[in-house]
Order: sequence, then C-alpha cells, then structure tokens
Amino acid sequence: MLLADVVATSRAVAATRSRLAKRTALADLLRGTPPEDLEVVVTYLAGELRQRRTGLGWASLRDLPPPAEEPSLTVAETDATFAAMAGLSGPGSQTARAETAHDLFARATADEQRFLAGLVSGDVRQGALDSVVLDAVAEAADVPAAAVRRAAMLQGASAPVAVAALTGGAEALAAVMLEPGRAVRPMLASSAPDVAAALDKVGPALPASVDTKLDGIRIQVHRVGDDVRVYTRSLDDITERVPQIAETVRGLAADPLVLDGEALIVEHDGRPAPFQDIASLGATHPRDTAPDLRSGEDVHVLSPVFFDVLHADGDDLLDRPLRERLEVLERIAPGLGVPRLQTADAEEAQEFFAEAVSSGYEGVVVKSLDSPYDAGRRGAAWVKVKPRHTLDLVVLAVEWGSGRRKGWLSNIHLGARDPNGGFVMLGKTFKGMTDEMLAWQTERFLELEESRDGHVVHVRPEQVVEIAFDGVQRSPRYPGGVALRFARVLRYRDDKTPDEADTIDTVRALG
Repeated sequence: MLLADVVATSRAVAATRSRLAKRTALADLLRGTPPEDLEVVVTYLAGELRQRRTGLGWASLRDLPPPAEEPSLTVAETDATFAAMAGLSGPGSQTARAETAHDLFARATADEQRFLAGLVSGDVRQGALDSVVLDAVAEAADVPAAAVRRAAMLQGASAPVAVAALTGGAEALAAVMLEPGRAVRPMLASSAPDVAAALDKVGPALPASVDTKLDGIRIQVHRVGDDVRVYTRSLDDITERVPQIAETVRGLAADPLVLDGEALIVEHDGRPAPFQDIASLGATHPRDTAPDLRSGEDVHVLSPVFFDVLHADGDDLLDRPLRERLEVLERIAPGLGVPRLQTADAEEAQEFFAEAVSSGYEGVVVKSLDSPYDAGRRGAAWVKVKPRHTLDLVVLAVEWGSGRRKGWLSNIHLGARDPNGGFVMLGKTFKGMTDEMLAWQTERFLELEESRDGHVVHVRPEQVVEIAFDGVQRSPRYPGGVALRFARVLRYRDDKTPDEADTIDTVRALG
C-alpha cells in the first residue's frame, strides 16, 4: 500500500469535526489495506510510529530536502526505514541516521513530508485518537466496537487487535485474554467538580468507594512465579528502575498476579513527596517518568500503593464488581491498599476529601462498587475530584496553530506579574479553547502584536486570562523556576488590567 493513501485519509479526517465521518473515512481505508500492512497503517492512523525511539527530533526536520513530485513510498518501506534508523547506534550512527532520514524525506511528497514529520514529533493533529481508530476497525470488520476495545485493552495495543479483527473477526477477538506478564491498558477516571457531583455520577444513594487520589507514577505490576514486571501508564517496562517494588510484589501470597496502583515517595513526616520529585531521569511521558531515588545523601523509598487487582491465583477479575476485587486485594496485599472510605453520604465523603487534600494528596477518586474493570475509557464508574486552582495571568505571546487549528492563534504563553516590574513566563497552553474563543483571540492578539519569531507572535502584555490548573511544579525550563500542571483556559478577563494579575510570588507559594 502506498503511504499516500494513508496521508490522504489522514487529511480527510483532519478536515472534518464529525466523529462519524472520521470513523467512516478510516474504515474505508482499512477495508482496502492488505493484511501485511495493517499493523503499520493502524499505528500511523493513530498518529504514532511503531518505533518508540528513532533518534530523530525537531532539529532533524528543520532542513528537509525538496519534496518529490509524485508519491512512490510504500507503507512497508517507510516502516522499515524508521526501523533501520532506530537500530543505529555507536560511532557514526548520527550521521547515518541523518542520511537515511534525508533519503526518506526526499522520496516523500510535500503532504507526505508533513505527515512523516508529524509522526516523528508526535504532532499528527488529525482529530483521530486511538479510540476513533478502534471504532473504525470495528466498522471495517463488522464486529462489535466493545469487543474491539476489550481486546485492545487486554492486548495492550491496537495494531495487533486490528489485524485480528480484520482477518479473524469476532472469534479472533474473543481469543484475546488477559495474560499475566503482558501489560493491559489501565482504567481511567472522568472528572467532577466536587464530591457530591461525583457520587451522583457513579450512582446516587448507592455506597461508593472514595479512594485517596495519589500523585505518583501509575504502575501496573505483573507477577508470574519469581518474574515480576512493572509497567507504567503508557505500558513502558520500568522494572529495572524500581527493584524494590518488584521485590515487594514477589513476596505477596498470590501467583500469578496483576495489580494496579501508584508508586510514590513518602517523606519522613509521612506526607507524599511532590510529583516532580518522583518524575525524573527523562522518561517519555510526564506521568511515567522513572524515579530519582536519591536526594543529597538521603535515599527516598519508592513505595507501591495498590487500588485494584485484575488477576490473582489464576482467576481473572476484570469482570467482577469492584467490591469483590477489593476483598481480594485486601487478602493478598494487606497494608498496601490505598486509603479509602466506603460511603453514600456526601458530607462524610467531603470530609474524607478535605482530609486527603490537607495531607498533601491530590484529592479523591469516587468509584462504583458494582463496576467491572473497564480499561482504556473514561466512564462514570471512576470519577476523580481535585481542588481547582485558578490564577489571573497575562498573555505574553501566542503560537499559530496547526492541523484543525491552522489559521488561528492557538497556544498562549502565560506570564505572572513580577512585583519588581514586567512578567515571568510560566508555560504555555491551548487547552480549554472553543472555536469561538480561538477566533476571538486571533483577532485580539493580532491587534496586540509587537513582533514575530517564526510561528510565535509576541504581543503587548495587556490581555488577562483566567487559568485553571492542577498544581505548581519546579521547572528549570522557565525563568521563574516553576510551571503550571495541566493548565487550561477558563475565560479571558477584560474586566482586569495586567496590574491586577497574580504575581510570581503567589504562584511560587502554591508549589
């Protein structure tokens, strides 16, 4: 199959906001994809390369060769070329990788070059996430979408499930089972503004499990005999970096075993260490970073805390209600469970939430006791509640958007007021923006434009914006030494002047 066919479909998907239209376009392509190309095509459609690391980065994409006039690249040879680059190491590998990348991009058309650059940078903005691709696989294979999603959960990857569905149908999907030792996609939580709303969401008047929400590394631990593997939220294997967790699970009274939980550092006073103290050593996902266990001369202990069990002693527990899974968890891992409260009383749950926050935790996760383990989706069975922080900041610059946001000023640079004069940058965000907001801010910031640097428009620091965020963390990337976690736009504050914006001292005090 030609790469151009995949690129054309990606462009068609990016051009529509309709999830149904996206799914249909993807399904049409998958029906015509040869079986030997399916894994690569599905991976590319989800905006990823099959190779986790190729050695290429933005610097490699700055000076691309002139594009080819006509498409000639196939999906198979494109994948093989990236695999070859990923396999290069040792002296001369950087030069060889650059030459290989140059030859690949020289054979690509302009559209293909943009698509490949997006795959390399993880910036294919086509609005087709993995969930849409899985729905398209179900449509193309004429099988239930739930069966595809469950198989992808158990397989831990979409591409092999697409091959199974499109070549073997429902029978092949049913054959995919939980296999201790192979990571599965973790169950996720939706959000609610407060504890009462979360209880209503999981089931009013029904007892729920109110779990303390930990701010650590999400881990999934598999044990088969003496072999213990520790995986992150993105299914990276970090076993060698956390030997103490492996040793703890190796000593539990269950085999085989699959546990879901978090790893965190507990300070000497019993409070959890900030997430940024755990996240270090440069992993590929900010919530999956490996821990730096040393601070000065002290050695911090990375402790596992578990909140669910998926398999124990040969029994798959995925479809059992949470109340039964918690009974198993307490039996096989006593003392390692997350602090929790089972209640249907909103006032009692609110008190538990307040105590968790005051103890240094992120908040709570309210869970239906009747729910199975439904991985990879944010449903109403698990609902997280965190205290919302807000700041009034000033926009310092804006970046032109790409993909669906092309033609709009999108990513805003956020600054806190310096009491001594000027503003201190805290980071960037494009989260929380509606189309109406994008249109408005494009016009507004062009009026405030002072200069341009490539795709960045620097503006007069006059526009105040209200930002919600989950926390403050230390960051050497920005002048103030801190950055906001998960910043998103709530609204623009035309009623406030830059002199009324929050100061960098206020931000630092939240860290």
